[in-house]
Amino acid sequence: MTYGYHRAEILGALASSLSLWGLSLMLIYQSAHRLAYPETVEGPVVFVIACVGLLANLWMMRLLHKHHTHNLNMRAAYLHVVGDLLGSVGVIIGGALLWYTGWNPIDPIITILFTLSILYSSGKVIRQTIRILMESAPEGIDAHAIQKDLEAIPGVKEVHDLHIWSVATNNLALSAHLVTDSPQKALKEAHLVIEKKYKISHMTIQVEDPAHFESQYCYDLKNSSPKGGDSPTVC
Repeated sequence: MTYGYHRAEILGALASSLSLWGLSLMLIYQSAHRLAYPETVEGPVVFVIACVGLLANLWMMRLLHKHHTHNLNMRAAYLHVVGDLLGSVGVIIGGALLWYTGWNPIDPIITILFTLSILYSSGKVIRQTIRILMESAPEGIDAHAIQKDLEAIPGVKEVHDLHIWSVATNNLALSAHLVTDSPQKALKEAHLVIEKKYKISHMTIQVEDPAHFESQYCYDLKNSSPKGGDSPTVC
């Protein structure tokens, strides 16, 4: 585990969000069944229990709130609590309406509405975890802009094999190849640009001699040509 167990955070967030989806789909199914086959629900009992649940969820939400923006797993746990909180609010509203009107369909209708909001919010976490696991460029990081900044460094003739990914939340990594005839100066400038402007401190930058890069490019071009070595090149 050369990166340690940082990815455990991402796997935990994915599992947590997927369990929310499973629970939400089950609630929607049960609500649809209740709409088709209404059951009598005791409004006062529902209202009191939901109020107790709301207080517990508010306390949990307060504990998790200051951490949920820094860690994807904590964000998923926070969404669990928010989902429970919304569910409690929905049950309170449904219980109150049941208490005063006795209209049983209000319970599954409110459940479906609040469950859809949970599916939407947890869906965003699932997309984010998949982006990290697929090693996509992190949100807010423009790979093309980084490439242009590196190519603007004096002495840099070419930038290729540029990769940017997230090991975990707020733990970014970068690797790139620079073709330059002034390796020490270009390497120092590249580190400064990436670390100061893009806040990426974990980076691996390989410098290549222009002559070696051009000869390798010609070799690859000739061997990839449909006519092999007989194909003319600009090298």
